[in-house]
Amino acid sequence: MADRLTMRDGLTVRYFAGARAAAGVDEEAVPLSPSLDRLAESLVDQHGPRLATVLAAASYLVDGVAWHDRQAPLPQGATIDVLPPFAGG
Repeated sequence: MADRLTMRDGLTVRYFAGARAAAGVDEEAVPLSPSLDRLAESLVDQHGPRLATVLAAASYLVDGVAWHDRQAPLPQGATIDVLPPFAGG
């Protein structure tokens, strides 16, 4: 039950491809952060500098919508998808 409360009150971060490898997890519940930039700082503190490189080049979806403003407030309970650049075309 505590995990559900954390996810509803905070954020769920889902990692894909290289982001998953750098973070070492597929998905995690984290406390609400005021912006993507602040969230990224927190995630790097938790998972290490390898993730910083991935996050700097990543694209983000917030509840399935592309999120380009890294300073914009994040909605409570949102799901954040971290999508690193993909090879190919």
